[in-house]
Amino acid sequence: MKLSEIKQILPTLENVAFVLENGTFVPEHFHVTEVGQIIKNFIDCGGVIRSEKTVNFQLWNADDYEHRLKPTKLLNIIQLSEDKLGIEDAEIEVEYQAETIGKYDLDFNGKVFILKNKTTACLAEDACGIPSQKTKIKIGEKASSCCDPKSGCC
Repeated sequence: MKLSEIKQILPTLENVAFVLENGTFVPEHFHVTEVGQIIKNFIDCGGVIRSEKTVNFQLWNADDYEHRLKPTKLLNIIQLSEDKLGIEDAEIEVEYQAETIGKYDLDFNGKVFILKNKTTACLAEDACGIPSQKTKIKIGEKASSCCDPKSGCC
C-alpha cells in the first residue's frame, strides 16, 4: 500500500487497527512512534546498483492502556512528516516488534490494516546461478520423452 492510499482510507475510519497475517491483532493501545522515508542504496549479488524508497511507520506498545490512535491523528502525523521531511508517495513498510522487530508490507481489508509478512529474494538470479524452477510431475504420471527410460538418456 502506498502512502497516498492510506491517506484516502483514514478519513473513512472510526478507529485504526492493525492485524498480523496470522490473525493476531496489534494491541489497540499502540503508538505510531515514527513516520519517515527510508532510502536504501545497495548492490545486488549480480553487481547491479539499486535504490529503493519506502515510507516507514513504526508501531510500539506502551503501558498506557487507555491510549487509542484515531485516524485523524495518524493523518496529521503523516501530513506533518510530508511537510517537514518532504516524504514522497511510496510503498509503506511497517516496523512492529513481536518476538523481534519485524518489517511488514501493509494492506487493508476494508476494516483493518493487515501487516503482511515480507520475504527475501535474489534480485539477480541469472547472475547468481540460481537454477530456474524445475517442472514438477506427479508420481505415476508419464515422464517427458527426454526422461523416458526408452529415450536413451538414462
